[in-house]
Amino acid sequence: MVDPPQQLSPPQGSVRLPVRPSAGRNLVLLTVFVCAACGLVYELELVALASYLIGDSVTQASVVLSLMVFAMGIGSLLAKRLRCRAAVGFGVLELALALVGGCSALVLYASFAWIGEARAVLVGFSLAIGVLIGAEIPLLMSLIQRISRRDAEGTVADLFAADYVGALVGGLAFPFLLLPWLGQLTAGLLTGAVNALAGGALVLWLFRRELTPRSRGWLLVANLVVLCLLGTATVLVDDFEEAARTAVYGDRVRVAVHTGVQEVVLTGSRSASLELFLDGRLRVSGRDEHRYHEGLVHPAASGPRGRVLILGGGNGLAAREVLRYRDVRAVTIVELDPAVVRLARTDPALAELNQHAYRDPRIRVVHADPFDWLRAPHATYDLVIVDLPDPGITQSTKFYSQEFYGLAAPVIAPGGRIVVHAGPLVSRPRTYWTVEATLRAAGYGTRAYRATGRRSGFAAGPDRAHDTASAPHDWGFLLAAPGRTPPLRLAPEAPPLRSLTPDGLLADAGYAQRTRLARLAPSTLVHPRYGD
Repeated sequence: MVDPPQQLSPPQGSVRLPVRPSAGRNLVLLTVFVCAACGLVYELELVALASYLIGDSVTQASVVLSLMVFAMGIGSLLAKRLRCRAAVGFGVLELALALVGGCSALVLYASFAWIGEARAVLVGFSLAIGVLIGAEIPLLMSLIQRISRRDAEGTVADLFAADYVGALVGGLAFPFLLLPWLGQLTAGLLTGAVNALAGGALVLWLFRRELTPRSRGWLLVANLVVLCLLGTATVLVDDFEEAARTAVYGDRVRVAVHTGVQEVVLTGSRSASLELFLDGRLRVSGRDEHRYHEGLVHPAASGPRGRVLILGGGNGLAAREVLRYRDVRAVTIVELDPAVVRLARTDPALAELNQHAYRDPRIRVVHADPFDWLRAPHATYDLVIVDLPDPGITQSTKFYSQEFYGLAAPVIAPGGRIVVHAGPLVSRPRTYWTVEATLRAAGYGTRAYRATGRRSGFAAGPDRAHDTASAPHDWGFLLAAPGRTPPLRLAPEAPPLRSLTPDGLLADAGYAQRTRLARLAPSTLVHPRYGD
């Protein structure tokens, strides 16, 4: 992205180049292309990492992009002071951008891991990178005018065309090449190195006759220092990531993998101490997961349950509870991330916790996005269990939309039920009752209840992984059925439960009703209403 073009006065005299003017012009345009690609990678890098560390990708993208565009305007104005020494100014500018942009993800992750605060760092880098990107085009425009003053309008068009095409390439390269092959930290460092090489080559070779010997020497040394710093950081990035991960999750990390979907981290070597983090958020704790999964499954299993569909739940824990009923004939699990299922099958602690559910021949696993999977015709199920992340997470809002529940209704057999994890009831009642309003708008009758006794933390981070004071203290559930209100009870043939009793279930349902918020609008794909 660039700021609006400016009318810069032509410089006095043209510069002598080591190549023909037409070739020099093309080299400047190539540099514009490379710098634009690097600049967009820096932006996307900050958005992606901030969404992972802080959450709410819509908010983080809005903060980063709006601050950067604002700062680009400031950088464009500041570049006026450097026009008289455009070559030196551009060389220094690219070195600063390579160092700041290349190390931005590293510093942002370090601040989150060791300090626990990433928002201020995110704002600072967004402004700094925006100022530096905004100063690029005015200086490059000044340099290309020194090569040829003819066809000024065409020159401006060529510069902006090269800039936009470079932004396109950078925008596509980040998610499809850099992120999956190199990871967020290494991708940023490599982009900084490319940025420094492009700027250094243009200034130190093409415009070297505009530099004094002293300036040329200093720029050469500065380029080498920046490249050495970025190279050293690249070599040490694995050690840094391991140390940062220890600071975030503690020293009990056994598994840490970046899948094509998310980061998966397992801590603890025994089922009772196991913790499963997905994208930095605690999803399973061996200390209290039984409360969640018993509350999720058993009230819903009091009705028909011959064929069961689990949306999400790749860890196998909801399936463990379902398989305790002998009359369950088939269980289909629709899980997006194959790595979670693989760990649930093979990791000793997690497999022990789910009681080796995946060995049961009644289970069939489908790796697909639950929303997309529901759009195709399927057989009907007596029980549908929605075991997906909280609705307050931006990526999950489509699974709590009126459209999603509309797609789910045809797969529910006559007399069947659906149960939805709707987030914590005590700390986020508006989100919870918005889910309930959305189910009702989709034609379901609902029963509200919760599971209490939650002791585990909510998000990873320094001094927060087990911070029960700030963590939610319950899980909210909604039992629903198309066109009718299902009874809320435990089946007489329910297996022995550790935390759930008929009286406790009724008491928690009564508490839920007392928190009801009326006249809430349903959430849809085009108007999501979660995130409070």
